[in-house]
Parts: sequence; C-alpha cells; structure tokens
Amino acid sequence: MNLTTAEIAKRLDGEVLGDANAALTGFAQAAEAKPGDLTFAENAEFFAAAENSAATAIIAGKEFSSDKKIVIRVANARIGFAKALAIFFPEPKFAAGIHPTAVIAKSAKIDATAHIGPHCVVGERVNIGANCVLQSGNSVGNDSKLGDETNLFPNVTVYPRTQIGKRVRIHAGSVIGSDGYGYVLDAGVHRKVPQVGNVVIGDDVEIGANVTIDRGALGSTTIGCGTKIDNLVQIAHNVVIGENCIVISQVGIAGSTKLGNYVILAGQVGVAGHLKIGNHVTIGAQSGLMYDCADGEKWMGSPARPDRDFKRQFIALQHLPDLLKKISAWEKKFGVGEEE
Repeated sequence: MNLTTAEIAKRLDGEVLGDANAALTGFAQAAEAKPGDLTFAENAEFFAAAENSAATAIIAGKEFSSDKKIVIRVANARIGFAKALAIFFPEPKFAAGIHPTAVIAKSAKIDATAHIGPHCVVGERVNIGANCVLQSGNSVGNDSKLGDETNLFPNVTVYPRTQIGKRVRIHAGSVIGSDGYGYVLDAGVHRKVPQVGNVVIGDDVEIGANVTIDRGALGSTTIGCGTKIDNLVQIAHNVVIGENCIVISQVGIAGSTKLGNYVILAGQVGVAGHLKIGNHVTIGAQSGLMYDCADGEKWMGSPARPDRDFKRQFIALQHLPDLLKKISAWEKKFGVGEEE
C-alpha cells in the first residue's frame, strides 16, 4: 500500500503538519518503524519516542507539532490509530460460494454473496444473509439466522434457533446457544430442566475466542447491539446484556442477570444470578458481585461493594499491622495479660 500523508489525513479527519505528499507504505510502533512507516503517539512520552524513530510520520493529538517529523494531527490519537490500522491492515476478503466439503440442508437459504468454507454444516431452515462468512468447520443449527456481513471464525458452533444480527464477529471455538445449567434436586438426583429457549445477538457485536453463551431455559439470552465480549467468557441462561457493554476476559455471569447499557465488567469478574445492573456501571477486576447496582455506580472487591467503601476498607487494612503494634504496647503499659 502506498498512500500520501494527505490521503491518510483525509481518512482520519485530521490535518498534516509538514509534507502532505510524503508516501506512507506501512504502519508500525515507534521502536520498530522504518522509513515510509506511519506511527502514533497518544502522550508526550510516546511522541518523543516517535520523533526519534525512523518513522516518516506520526499520528498525534492536536497539541503536538514537530521539527523532525511530519505530524498528522487528529482530535483523538487512539481513535486515529484504530482507523489507520484498518487502512493498512484491511480485513481479508472471502470469495462468494460454497465449498464442496460443506453440508447444507436443502431448506437452508444462503445469500449468493455469502462464503461457506470447508467442512461447514448448515442445518434446516437456516437463513444466512448477504456477505456472511463461515470460515471453516462451523456448525449452524436448525432455524438459526445470521444477519448480513456476519463472520464466524473457524470452529464456531451455533445451536438451533439462534438469532444473530448484522456485522457480528464471533471468534474461533466459541459456542452460542448451548444448554443452560439448569437442574432440580429430585429424590436425591439432579434432574435436568430442559433448556428450550434461544440466544439473540444484536448488530455489531464482537465475541472473542472460546466464549460460551447459554440459551434461555424459557425465552432468550440476549446480547445487545454494539457489545464487545472478550475471550473465555461464560454467559448463563436468560442473561440480558444491554447495548455497547464491555465484558473482559474470564468473566462469568450467572443466570437471569440483567445488565444495562455501557456496562463494563473487568477481567475475572463473577456476577451472581438474578441481579439488576444499571446503565454505565463499572465492576472492577476480580470482583464478586452479589448485589444490584444503580446507574453509574462503580463496585470493587470480593464480595464487591461500592468503590468508595472498598477503598476506605482497603486503606484501613493497610494500617492494621501498626494498630496491632499499638494495642500490644498498650497491653504492656497497662499490665493487660493474654488471658485478660
């Protein structure tokens, strides 16, 4: 790829300080950049490193300028970075058509622009939209629907009756619509409660590798539009996740919990069942949440509590050794023995 700094700046809604006709052929971090490369800097430390690199140009915020390098100034360097990566490293294209090793039910409806890769299985009455991609080894169960431009990476399994929106990306090894974990004790035996619901995934959702989303016992497990789910996440039956949420690696959400919009669950958070979590709530890493959360709250710890309470208790614990020393000194001073 060979683009000028002016062409890149136009795509980033930025402005060029320096040679607008300089050719840019690649993108790299400052330490590995070579002539012709574009790099980026989101703070003064990174900008200094970029100025001293071999890169030809730097994406940076509007407060930066340089006598050494061409600068493409943008409103937000991190957003500019994301847009530039998409320019230099575009998504691979998949040719329309069905691989001869794929097994397709006669009643399935597959758009002519879709790509069905090797060893895929598409069940009865499945509907696959325009420009969808099943890369390889995918199984899509009966009566499922995939919206336009949805991309299933290798070995994704979609259970029957799953509804997936447009532009959804599901990474390798994930399982969508497996049985919810439902049992009832009957005469000393754990009797299985049939899980007869489904999973509904909104538009523009991205699901990482080796994620499991259980279908509802009755009704649906729902993932809202724009939500992004990291690798190794477990979402139980009848969970409802709102729009534009961030769910980071190794989170587990128990059954029937409801999350509002723009919720952030940091790494390894465990969420108990039947909770209600409001909009714009943040739960800190490794927290164990057992209570409802109102809009805008931040919770931390295990068991989780509001962040101010957690911080006060954490600071108090840090003072505990000194406090014990003081108590010991008082006991000696006033002649208080261990028995007393």
